[in-house]
Amino acid sequence: MSRIAPEDAKRVAELARLRLDDAELPAMTAHLERILEYVDLLMEVETDGIEPTAHAIPLATPTRSDEPAGEFTPEQAVANAPDADGTAFCVPKVLDDEAAS
Repeated sequence: MSRIAPEDAKRVAELARLRLDDAELPAMTAHLERILEYVDLLMEVETDGIEPTAHAIPLATPTRSDEPAGEFTPEQAVANAPDADGTAFCVPKVLDDEAAS
């Protein structure tokens, strides 16, 4: 007995913003049912005493001390800017003349 009705699969597809036609709906329903079966299988695994982990391998997050660095000169600040005029950043206009007034 399937726990997923075609209407459920259609709703999940809508929530995922997937466009399914009627021919694809039975396959999607079967896939969702298999996912639930796999989750049931995972629920049978004994996990008592297993410490939760975020990664399969131990990873250390590199950190550095939070100390202020030296200042940029205005020329250094605009050195990698896509467009600059002297020491000023040039940006595209976002408001038209009517909106600015």
